[in-house]
Amino acid sequence: MKEWWLQVGLLGVPLLAVYLHIPPPQLSPALRSWKSSGSFFTYKDLNIFYRDSSGAVGSSDIVVLLHGFPTSSYDWSKIWEGLTQRFHRVIALDFLGFGFSDKPRPHGYSIFEQATIVEGLLRHLGLRQHRINLLSHDYGDTVAQELLHRYEHNRTGSILINSLCLSNGESLSPGMMGWSCFPTRDDADPTRISWCPRLQEQIPFFSFSILQYINQRKKHRERWLGALMSTSVPLHLIYGPLDPVNPHPEFLQLYRKVLPMSTVSVLDDHISHYPQLEDPTGFLNAYLNFINSF
Repeated sequence: MKEWWLQVGLLGVPLLAVYLHIPPPQLSPALRSWKSSGSFFTYKDLNIFYRDSSGAVGSSDIVVLLHGFPTSSYDWSKIWEGLTQRFHRVIALDFLGFGFSDKPRPHGYSIFEQATIVEGLLRHLGLRQHRINLLSHDYGDTVAQELLHRYEHNRTGSILINSLCLSNGESLSPGMMGWSCFPTRDDADPTRISWCPRLQEQIPFFSFSILQYINQRKKHRERWLGALMSTSVPLHLIYGPLDPVNPHPEFLQLYRKVLPMSTVSVLDDHISHYPQLEDPTGFLNAYLNFINSF
């Protein structure tokens, strides 16, 4: 028996090594266009990708988009043009470890650092004193909660938040969270696979992986949930009810109970965890209705 397991181990090590060094697939034309339309700024010698589009004439409103796990700013591509028709500037970034941004390892990835990177981007763009509308999804919901906590507690360097819209993220209870690395409606584009972390970032043994945000949510639940519960910032949720990560109706019932001051948009029954991709028109309309309500 020991010899059998030894043989498996000896075979598995080189296979794992080969897997971890397989180059990512070639970018599709859509992804190449997305990258070429963006820029990079430097955070502690690391390159962070972002897009910044000027939009509606006569509007001074700014929206910053915070993507989820394990994807990138490209998640917002289907509503980008619609947002530029309403907002003066539409800004999105790839978090550190995602998309076109650098992926240092080993690295102690944290929600706190990602929030600091968002603040750094807005300083880089000269927008530190401007009021910002945050639109977030999944992992980005937690980054938005940390930014909201800093804003409410007047932390140095915090951004000025005008509104916050969450979407299909585990913002309330870690116990309701499932595994969120599954294909989306855009899985026909093979480049989407390249946004997933490599194997060592999916094994809990690697304590400095991106997945440590799960433990961070548990550890800092009071801080981040408290930010939502105590804020006077207009708050909204856009929810796809077929979401296996945040199951219906339990998640929605809990959300409304804990955050009764928040407004909610529930999309069609067949919309799941990536509503901005699965139903871009419905998602965009829900968000604009919220923005235009105050």
